[in-house]
Amino acid sequence: MSRFVRASKYRHVFGQPAKKEHGIDNIKVTSSAWDTNVISASGKYISVNWNSSGGGAFAILPAPSPFSGAPGIPTKLPDIVPLARSHTAPVLDTDWSPHSDSIVASGGEDGNVMIWQVDPSAFEDWNTEGWVPRDFGPVLRIDASPRKIGQVLWHPAAQHVLASAVGDLTVKLWDLGAPNPHSLAFNPTGQLVATTSRDRKLRLFDPRAGGEAVRVGEGHSGIKSVRVVWIGDRDRIATTGFSRMSDRQVAVWETGALKNVKMLTLDQSAGIGDGNIRYYEYENDNLYALDEHKSSEPQRGMCFVPRRVVNTSDCEIARAYKLTATAVEPIAFIVPRKSDSFQSDIFPPAPSIEPSLSAGEFFSGKPVSLKLVSLENGVVSTSVEAPVPATSTPVATRSATAPAPQPVPVPSYRPEPIPSPVSAHAPVPSPEVHIPPSHSASTYVSDDGKTTAALQEENDRVNAELREARAQIRNLELQVESLKANARKAAAALLDN
Repeated sequence: MSRFVRASKYRHVFGQPAKKEHGIDNIKVTSSAWDTNVISASGKYISVNWNSSGGGAFAILPAPSPFSGAPGIPTKLPDIVPLARSHTAPVLDTDWSPHSDSIVASGGEDGNVMIWQVDPSAFEDWNTEGWVPRDFGPVLRIDASPRKIGQVLWHPAAQHVLASAVGDLTVKLWDLGAPNPHSLAFNPTGQLVATTSRDRKLRLFDPRAGGEAVRVGEGHSGIKSVRVVWIGDRDRIATTGFSRMSDRQVAVWETGALKNVKMLTLDQSAGIGDGNIRYYEYENDNLYALDEHKSSEPQRGMCFVPRRVVNTSDCEIARAYKLTATAVEPIAFIVPRKSDSFQSDIFPPAPSIEPSLSAGEFFSGKPVSLKLVSLENGVVSTSVEAPVPATSTPVATRSATAPAPQPVPVPSYRPEPIPSPVSAHAPVPSPEVHIPPSHSASTYVSDDGKTTAALQEENDRVNAELREARAQIRNLELQVESLKANARKAAAALLDN
């Protein structure tokens, strides 16, 4: 019996955890059980949903990697760190802009979407004598929904376009240059949408054809959470989910009719406590198991950095940040090669940091292309217009199986456009986003007789009270930390005597 080994250039890829000094310890991960990645990364920073008092918050930290070029941080964080505070309830998800490494969006249980801009000076003199942590403030607030915002996601090609998944089973699209809600989630070029939901359905949307699904299909049969991703620029999507018997599954679906073309059963659900990472290679509607990165430390969440920042000299094809209960661990996925030259077969061009069109151009129907950067020489090129996946009927045809979401109020916040960087290797300009005064909103009278000005005045008063309360809580936390430090010094002095 012959034993044929399938040829693959990724066959020997392995996961290499970073040394302990390149990770971050003393992480205080949120206790929320909401199913998101909990951690997100740009080319320079990471964000972690934080377990904090006095409302919701998340931490912003320089990316813990020897290759990132970000300012260094201590291996073990102090008990008090700079936090992004303004949500009045736990933060459920964050996402970094693909067009700026310093812009991050957040969504929380308070129904708000917020945009934050990182100033590198926030990490100067980190944890030195007399250092006082300075919390971050948002540059934009959007009252997105009366329900919780479970996920936020930036458009991969159009600048200033953000999607938010809302607790009322809708996905809203925001034009941050001229805010206006729509429904979608993104494929690599943002032309199509793939979603999963608790009714065990897979849905496809055309984001510029309306709010109704153009395809609806049956997904995994289990009731547990399902995740979905696009398989590159192909007309295929992949999902991870569960069977009725709680078997963990990974599946491939074609987008023409949302039919399943491949289903793999991994194992019986391990629940909380699994620390292993399996990786597969997709080819001709098959998933070929490559290997498994094993770890005894279970993960609370995980994210990957943009592919444009991987270390090609070490043949690092991907870099993950694994979030445990108390730490962040970088893991580099490396394809071993003997040659020191650039390995073009495993490093195709990556999505550039430059957007290929503006939000207005996207909504006006301009064809979508994607700017790509060579990982060998940094040259930026523009891909051809991404084809719409083949379907049995035109993608723009609407389906009556899914109702359109109800209209939502258009937010009055209108930031100035964020400037595009000159090239993939030029410094990213620090965007300045300005919120106009409240009187820019149209005047109306609410059901209880209050005018816009009166409502805005009341809203400003409540926000001021919340900010004051959070400041008091923060001061108390700093006082407690100071008392702990004094107690430790006193104990050490007693021991010396």
